[in-house]
Amino acid sequence: MAARVPATAPVAHRAPRRRPSVGRAVAVLALVAVAALIPLLGPSAALRGTGEAQAPGTAGITALRAIVFAALCVQGGEVFAARLARRVPGAPLDRLPRGWSAYAAWAGCVAALGLAAVVANGNLVPSSLGDLDIGRLYDTRDGRLALLEVNAFLAAALCARSRRPAVAALPLAAVVVAEALRAHPPVEDAPLVGSGLTLVHLTCGALWAGGLLYVLRMLRRWRTSSPEAGAAVLGLYARVAAVLFAAITVTGTFSTLRRMPPGTVLDQLTETAYGRTLLAKVLLVAVVAVLALLARYRLRHTEDRVSAYVPARGEVIALGVVVVLSALLTAVPVPIHW
Repeated sequence: MAARVPATAPVAHRAPRRRPSVGRAVAVLALVAVAALIPLLGPSAALRGTGEAQAPGTAGITALRAIVFAALCVQGGEVFAARLARRVPGAPLDRLPRGWSAYAAWAGCVAALGLAAVVANGNLVPSSLGDLDIGRLYDTRDGRLALLEVNAFLAAALCARSRRPAVAALPLAAVVVAEALRAHPPVEDAPLVGSGLTLVHLTCGALWAGGLLYVLRMLRRWRTSSPEAGAAVLGLYARVAAVLFAAITVTGTFSTLRRMPPGTVLDQLTETAYGRTLLAKVLLVAVVAVLALLARYRLRHTEDRVSAYVPARGEVIALGVVVVLSALLTAVPVPIHW
C-alpha cells in the first residue's frame, strides 16, 4: 500500500524583510534632529554677520508655521495618495493605512491659533492674554487671514472624521490661499502675481511631501500581502511627482527673482538671512531630487521593485527638513532690493 504523502500548505509570497541598517537609522535620527533644531537655532545662524535684526519670537513663529505646513502636507497628501491608489487595479483599498489627517488638522488648528494670537498682539509674541486685541483680527487683513486658517483647519478636522474625508481638500485649499495672500501684502509690487506663484508652489510642495509619506505607508502596510500593488502606487506617484517637481522649480525660481533681482542673487544668497535659508533649502531639494531619481530607477530597472522604498524613505525624511526650512523663510527678514 503506497504511503500517503501529506499535503503541503500553500506558501504565501512575502516580500523579503530587510534587516535595518545602522547607518540609515543614524541618518534618519540626524535629519530629524536637524529639523527640530532649525526653529531654535536657524534664525540666529542665518542672521549672524548679516547686519539684519532678528524679530522677537522668530523661533516660535518658525515652529508654528512649520506645524501649519506639515499639517497641510499630511492631510493633503493622504487625500492625494488615496486617489492615486484607486487608480491601481487590485490595490487592497480596504487595507489602507490608518489616516493621520484628523491629528494633523487639529495640530494645524492649534498652530494657526498661535499665529492668530501673534497677529492680535501687533505681530509680536504675546506674554499674557491681556496683550491680545481680538478686534485686530477682524479689522486687519492679516487678522482675517489668520482667522480663515483657524476655521479652515477646524473644518478639515471635521471632514477627516466624516464618511468622505476627501472633502477636506476644500478647507485645505482655503489655508493655502490664505498663506499665499499673507506672504504678499498689498504694498508689494504685483502682489497677486506673487500670491499666485506661492499658491502653486505651496500646493505642489504639500502634495509632493505628503503624498510620498502616505504612499510609503501603503507600501509598508502591503509589503506582505500586496507588494506589487504598493510598488505600482509608488510608480504612479513618481510620474505625478515629476510634474509637481517641475512646477515647484519654476515657481520657486520666479519667486526668488521677484525677491532678489538677478544682479543681486549671488551676493544675497550668502549675505542675507533669507538668501542663506533659501540656499540651504535649494541644496536639500537637490538631494531630494537625486533620491527620487534613484527610487524611480529601481522601479524601472530592478526586479525587486519594492527596493525603491529605501531611497523614497530618505526622500520623505529630507522633505520634512525642507518643510521646516520653508517655515524659516517666512520668519526671516525679506531681502532688500538693491
